[in-house]
Formats: sequence, structure tokens, C-alpha cells
Amino acid sequence: MKPFQSIIQAHISRYPLIQIEDLYKLAHQSALGSEHAVMDIQSARDWLSHELENMVPISTDPLFDEISPDGQIMRVHLKPYVERGGDPEILLQAFVSTANEYKGSLEKFKRYWMRIEQLAESGEINFQPDKLRNFNFKMDSLGFPAIHHSPQYEKAYNPHYRVVAREHVHQIIAELM
Repeated sequence: MKPFQSIIQAHISRYPLIQIEDLYKLAHQSALGSEHAVMDIQSARDWLSHELENMVPISTDPLFDEISPDGQIMRVHLKPYVERGGDPEILLQAFVSTANEYKGSLEKFKRYWMRIEQLAESGEINFQPDKLRNFNFKMDSLGFPAIHHSPQYEKAYNPHYRVVAREHVHQIIAELM
């Protein structure tokens, strides 16, 4: 198991323009997986096709990015996936299966967010604790919804990935070999 703190610090290091919204999204996906993202498989397929058609072809992202301390939830970055000849349909199936099967925990999300606030309070990450608390209060009042990346993060890093459970990653690896 990897401490959530090291996941946060790695993302801040890799993405120095990360904002509070992006930390929230990372914690949300880490704790809850992709359960928010799949209304129906055709919408998910259309969304993936649109992203593949409109993404910048150059990437420094890793293929896989563990985002949960237990290693069970990962981001599969589209750019390196496609560069390696990955089949979008296989990734789509892994994503949809994760959304339908993985049962995350709001309590886990709250623990992760508390850890982010502690890191800010101790000065280990450069975020204002009161702004983190205010953002958390706002998200709590909305029922802790899934959100988009911040405009700053979108512009700087052009993120394109799918959140999948580790149990589905073997399908992705097998088809890339």
C-alpha cells in the first residue's frame, strides 16, 4: 500500500499548476472510482471517441497511474494508450465495468480530503488550509459530486484518461502485448 500523501505529492510534483478542484477530483476518483461517469455505454463510447479525436497527440503521462493507496484504482492515460496501439473498445469496457462494479466509499473520500487538509496545515503542500476547508464545505453542501478539472489544469496538461479498477487492467495489458 502506498500512502495517499505520496499520491498527492507525486501529482503536485508532476502537475505543478494543480488546483484545489484537481486535488478534489483526484481524491474523489481514488475513493469512489468512476461510478459517476457512465450513464449508458453509448454515451461513454461517444465521449471516448470525441476525446480521442480532439486530444493533443504528444504526452508525458504514464500509461497507468495508481491513484488509490491500495492500488485498486488507476487512471489509464489515453495518449500513451493509443500510442502503444491500444484498442479504445477494450479500454471502454474496462471503464464501464469499473463504473458498474466498483463500490467506492464516501467515508474513504472524506479521510483522503482530511489528509489533504493536514498536508496543507503542516506546510507539506502549498495550499491554503482555509480555502481547502471552504471548498470541502461547498462540495459537502452539493453532496460531494464529481467535477471537472480546473481550467488551469485543463489548459496546462490537456488530461485525457479513464479511471479503471486494477482487476480490469490485465485486459488492457494483454491487448497491448
